[in-house]
Amino acid sequence: MTNPTTAPRTLVASDLDRTLIYSAAALALTMPDPEAPRLLSVEVHESKPLSYMTETAAGLLAELGDAADFVPTTTRTRRQYQRIRLPGPAPKYAICANGGHLLVDGVSDEAWHARVTERLARECASLDEVREHMMATSDPAWVRKHRVAEDLFAYVVVERELLPEDWVKELAVWAENRGWTVSLQGRKIYAVPKPLTKSAAMHEVARRTGATLTLAAGDSLLDADLLLAADRGWRPGHGELADVGWTAPGVTSLPERGVIAGERILREFLGESR
Repeated sequence: MTNPTTAPRTLVASDLDRTLIYSAAALALTMPDPEAPRLLSVEVHESKPLSYMTETAAGLLAELGDAADFVPTTTRTRRQYQRIRLPGPAPKYAICANGGHLLVDGVSDEAWHARVTERLARECASLDEVREHMMATSDPAWVRKHRVAEDLFAYVVVERELLPEDWVKELAVWAENRGWTVSLQGRKIYAVPKPLTKSAAMHEVARRTGATLTLAAGDSLLDADLLLAADRGWRPGHGELADVGWTAPGVTSLPERGVIAGERILREFLGESR
């Protein structure tokens, strides 16, 4: 008896926040109220709904889970990611902490995490040095929270209207010389080691699944390496990459903004996966 031909495998590695799921502040519902799409809550935090998709996007994501290996790919910590309830089959793999944790059936792969932390120790300044600099140069007048994520990177939550215009640029220059990168996303300013990447984790999942086609989407500077590493990528018309007009071969810049962009991205993923 002959074995059936193995179908090509597609891996879809997508950022979540402001790419597939949206807070109320990021929905960008610019149409008349009676024409606004129905929304599905996909995250609850402290007993309140926090993140949404359109109902249409939810249906598309459920379809995608049957057509490809869908891998949520986020800078969120594991705990923050586990608050999300996405439609469709539960993903076998998920990438958290910007690639610092590779979840397999919800559990972090310890060998992968050890490889990542060893590389960070070799190639860039310590988390303590970066965090101390951020605390020393920021001002409580506009910083609301200082946070460390998974002992891998740091971020601050700020009041954007009070944030000094040059602070992020100056932090980015300082961090660049120490092997770190800085990303401004909404009210959060991240400082992340350069070797800590979503793309490395995506390549590892592709290796494990035998994927022959990789698709990706994202809106922030921390997604650029993921978009460059995939065979095809998409970015929405909002976010850090759109603000600076970033593009690259194989990456499609979409005009849609807000939650409607998430719907468009899922249509693109499905079209390529089929």
